[in-house]
Amino acid sequence: MGDEWRPELYDSKLGFVSAHGQHVIELLQPKAGEFVLDVGCGTGDLTARIRESGAHVVGIDKSEAMIARARSKYPDLRFIVADAECPLPEAVAEAFDAVFSNAALHWMKAADQVLAEIWQCLRPGGRFVGEFGGRGNIRTVEQAIEDVLLAEYGIDAAAFHPWSFPSLGEYAARLEAAGFQVDMTVYFKRPTALPDGDAGMDYWLESFAKPFVHAVGEKESGRLFRLVKERCRPSLYSGDKWTLDYARLRFAAHKTLRE
Repeated sequence: MGDEWRPELYDSKLGFVSAHGQHVIELLQPKAGEFVLDVGCGTGDLTARIRESGAHVVGIDKSEAMIARARSKYPDLRFIVADAECPLPEAVAEAFDAVFSNAALHWMKAADQVLAEIWQCLRPGGRFVGEFGGRGNIRTVEQAIEDVLLAEYGIDAAAFHPWSFPSLGEYAARLEAAGFQVDMTVYFKRPTALPDGDAGMDYWLESFAKPFVHAVGEKESGRLFRLVKERCRPSLYSGDKWTLDYARLRFAAHKTLRE
């Protein structure tokens, strides 16, 4: 998505993303003095929380807009524009004690490349802890987008799909193939309520479903999202609020030496 992200909207309307990430920090257990890399740091809220432990933390994100927002909010922290699906810049290529990631890895479809980069920047025995969308995550919304694009525009959504939601077994196998020992994996469904009543779904689509607008053009984005929203309403809207069918993978692993 790059700079299609809207950091102010993300912070003001989608704070639940960082709020749920607190549990992942608890799993990470950052320690004073250690070096931590936050992959897909967004606007930096969880990076700042990790720093509260006394750890030295660096946040990276592909979006220049998100990094600019993070730097303005937390000027004493180090944030770098970097894409984990590509070789990481020298500024990041240092030995970290831990790598953390929340709600970001499902945006990185080149999963094996990402794991190779993370493995490379970790010290032997270094921890990799994260959470992201797993198999079936937001499937109702995903299906609605696919159906609207095909029925209304004759377009196959596959070419515009920005997410990858693996199964627990699939991702655990990828971790092991990349040289990690898997310490813990868990798959769980987490129905997630959106704030702002009926408008909550508008904010969600504008923030997270923007890649599909490329299929129809910006002038059609309002109609596309309106049709998707109405297809989702019978299943996901009740009691004046939207509750999306989130499903998550949470994991902890550590770097081993390849034989």
